[in-house]
Amino acid sequence: MYQYEKVDKQLLAVQVEDELLQYIIKEPVEIGQKIPNEYRLAELFGVSRSTVREAVKSLATRGILEVRRGSGTYVVNTSLPENDPLGLSCLQDKYKLALELFDVRLMLEPEIAALAAESASPEQLETLARLCDETEQMYLEGQNHIPGDIAFHTCIAGCSQNRVVERLIPVINTAVLTFANLTHRTLMQETIETHRAIVNAILDRDPVGARCAMVMHLTYNRQALVKLLKEQKENEKTD
Repeated sequence: MYQYEKVDKQLLAVQVEDELLQYIIKEPVEIGQKIPNEYRLAELFGVSRSTVREAVKSLATRGILEVRRGSGTYVVNTSLPENDPLGLSCLQDKYKLALELFDVRLMLEPEIAALAAESASPEQLETLARLCDETEQMYLEGQNHIPGDIAFHTCIAGCSQNRVVERLIPVINTAVLTFANLTHRTLMQETIETHRAIVNAILDRDPVGARCAMVMHLTYNRQALVKLLKEQKENEKTD
């Protein structure tokens, strides 16, 4: 049976999400079985029901859980997502992980975007433009934009026509997913605008423009993350 320690009540839902995933794997709760209700999970982890609700929602987005109205929440998958083969999503401090991932993204993605501008095929350019439109629509309609965002960045990596870059796609995908789960659409307009700038530069075969647009996109995201982390630390001091 899963052995657990109660989580500090100040921890975020993303950390409770990891505890819940480990509970599912180690209890174990088999595929097709129902997990305990919100009240029981809140008691188990020592957090509020709203925190549990957010954690469940995130695991549903990742394809681990399925919420069935009027019936309960069921396990539909017990494997880590395919876009996280390194197991980075299991690291506890999500803010530290996200910042470390940004370090790596800033090393890689601007140059990947520049390569994409030089090397993408006409078919890839068409796909990239379509994914940009679709992801923007998801944002504007309040839909779950994370799959579209991941597909967008995956497409840029593919446009580079570099086989080594394609091997790095899971790291980029993990970074996108980690950031999105922490920020919850707080940078919608900035994301839409910088995505469009990246695509326009790649379509124009402008590697310098693509590189600069990607740096701007990542910089906006990193600044938002640093701000959230600062606010979290300030809230912890006052509680």
